[in-house]
Amino acid sequence: MVSSRLYNIIKSPLVTEKTNTIAQANNVVTVAVASDATKPEIKQAFEKILGVKVKAVNTINYQGKVKRTGQRLGRRQDWKKAYVTLMPGQTVDFVGSQAE
Repeated sequence: MVSSRLYNIIKSPLVTEKTNTIAQANNVVTVAVASDATKPEIKQAFEKILGVKVKAVNTINYQGKVKRTGQRLGRRQDWKKAYVTLMPGQTVDFVGSQAE
């Protein structure tokens, strides 16, 4: 796979109470990914870019909601979420905070 494609697959980490609970209990990282990304592509992106071993990848497609602005109707974009289960002992730190 072309390495430039790998950098476009992972869009952003999703940090919520639910994702933090899942991450602590099951060693799972939750990220927003490209809508056309496949599970093998997501796994390859994590392993090559972030340098971690991936156990499994589960994905969910979300349909954009219809919203009203004044008299006009608009539609939010469709997007995809991935739950990436890491091998035991592997961690990913998207924040990169360091204790001083």
